[in-house]
Parts: sequence; structure tokens; C-alpha cells
Amino acid sequence: MIEVEGLEKSFKTVQALRGVSFAASDGEITGLIGPNGAGKTTTLRILYTVLRPDRGSARIDGFDSRREPREVQRRIGVLADSRGLYPRLTAREHVRYFGRLHGLAGASLEARIDELVRMLDMNDIADRRTKGFSKGQTMKVALARALVHNPHNVLLDEPTNGLDVGAARAVRDLIRRIRDEGRCVLFSSHIMSEVEELCDKLVVVGHGVVLANGTVAELRARTGKHDLEEAFLRATETGPETGAP
Repeated sequence: MIEVEGLEKSFKTVQALRGVSFAASDGEITGLIGPNGAGKTTTLRILYTVLRPDRGSARIDGFDSRREPREVQRRIGVLADSRGLYPRLTAREHVRYFGRLHGLAGASLEARIDELVRMLDMNDIADRRTKGFSKGQTMKVALARALVHNPHNVLLDEPTNGLDVGAARAVRDLIRRIRDEGRCVLFSSHIMSEVEELCDKLVVVGHGVVLANGTVAELRARTGKHDLEEAFLRATETGPETGAP
């Protein structure tokens, strides 16, 4: 479970977060959505311990990202906004390296790598060096290394960006499978059709605050818009709902 309470974060004169609070539960896909500059990436970076908040807390399975970063890191798999790969390593070597960082080794690690190669349709690139990989190929490797240790909490920033139709569908199926196994998924995307298809709950952020928090149906009812894209735009225009955390 992911719990965010009263997060505030400033970068010099820019206040990126102004008291963001929400929860993402086990067995659900929670969509973290908002326009560019809303505070999504800052929130995610605090959750995966890259940034420290000025105020407030971010907890993974009860462990605080600021006070207990190692415990948090053990419990999360992260597909960050930056997908940087080591160009001289093969795709398989990338996944193996990250698996070893999480304490995996031997036959169990190799079996997990083989499983991810099949799951993400990486057979044709698994043993190629990643220098020159396309955006979609890079995405597959980054996603595989995020999932290699089978984390209970998965944080995904634009996971289908750059993928072709078939690969994007495979990733969506994988995200549902993770949810159905009772794990917690925090998912960020600008593709509203994908958000509607996948997410059990939405957290809409803008200008560093939570503007709306609830199911797709609840967001539609609040905004009076049936189309999710229109509902999203209305929520970002009207400001925080009364009583929103």
C-alpha cells in the first residue's frame, strides 16, 4: 500500500507540491494524472526515495521514504520518467544486474529473467547491447528491470510510451495481472483511454495539489462530463473538490 500525506516540496522559488495527500491500495490500479507541471513526477520521485519532501510523508507498506529508504526500495518496482540504459550491456544483462542489486542470484534469477523476456516479447533483443535501441525497446528493458524482484508495489510513469499496439496491449495485460495478484499499482499516463481502461481509482493533481480523488464514475459525476478527457479537463479547471485530501 502507498500512502501520501501532506507532501510539500519546493525548488528555490517554485513550489512543486502544496500538500498532496492520497492513498493507493493493494489490489488496485491507482491513476496519478494531471497536466504537465502538476507535481506528478515530483510525487513519484519522493515515493521512490530520489527526492526528500520539505514537509509531509510518503509511506510504502508503512515504511517512510525519508526515514527508511532501504526498506522502501525493497518493496517497490519503479519505471521512472528517465529510462537510461547502459549502452554496453545487453538487455538480459541489465535485468540481471538489477536483480542482483535486489539480492537475487542463481537459477531463480535466470528463471525470472527468462519469464520477463517472454512476458514482454523481448526474445529478439534480449542478448543485444542496448546502444541504438528504439524508444519501445528501451521501455521494455526498463520495465523488465523494474519488475525483476517481483515487487509488491509498482510505480509506473508512462509505461506504454513509445510502444507499438501489440506491445502496449501486452504491458496493459501485465499491469492487470499485477493488480489481480493483490499488489499495488500507481500508474501515470496522459492517455485517457488507457487510464479509463486500467484504473480502479484516479488521483487528479494540478498546481501541486489534489484536485479530485475517486473512481472514474465519481469524477464524471463531479464534473458532469461523461467523456473522461472532458471530465479531466473540467477537474483541472475548477480546482480542488470540497473535502479532497
